[in-house]
Amino acid sequence: MSTIGIIGAGAIGSAFAKALARKGLQAIISNSRGPDSLADLARELGPSITPGTRDQAAAQDIVLVAVNWSRLPSALDGLPDFGGRIVIDANNPIEAPRFEPAELHGRTSSEVFADLVPGARVVKAFNHLPAHLISEDPQADGGHRVLFFAGDDAPAKSAVSELIGRLGFFGIDLGSLVGGGQLVQIPGGPLPVLNLVKLG
Repeated sequence: MSTIGIIGAGAIGSAFAKALARKGLQAIISNSRGPDSLADLARELGPSITPGTRDQAAAQDIVLVAVNWSRLPSALDGLPDFGGRIVIDANNPIEAPRFEPAELHGRTSSEVFADLVPGARVVKAFNHLPAHLISEDPQADGGHRVLFFAGDDAPAKSAVSELIGRLGFFGIDLGSLVGGGQLVQIPGGPLPVLNLVKLG
């Protein structure tokens, strides 16, 4: 199993960590305030989730990034080239409390994000559902909660799909990073916040 890092310990990052912990999967979680600030969260989640530095989290095989949109550049600035490792883009170009969309100049948010993680194989995932639906048991109504993913690298998407399945969700491949990313991007995409269940 690939090692996992998490950059961002807000709602989505923490929910993803909780989903991993529920299955006993190990990960390093980080934020801008340093490992000590995550000690309480790590105790709550259990022994498989370890607080670390941003650089430690970014060095793992699969790295999920979930940071407020305006803070992404500073959160990722100075990291070395990802060298073909997988980075999951769990971000949306919108922020509380006003929820106004960011100016993307005609691009998708994942295209903008990909520029901030040079050398990464970017997969869009874990961004379209409210955080509590990621952290809760994905078995619902006689089936498995659906998680969408999109990307341009088939092996990277396969690895993320496998991780989604290990967490108990049912993954659906939406295609390319641009085309699929548009479908799940908040705001504007038709699929965000749809709590779908694959029956059977």
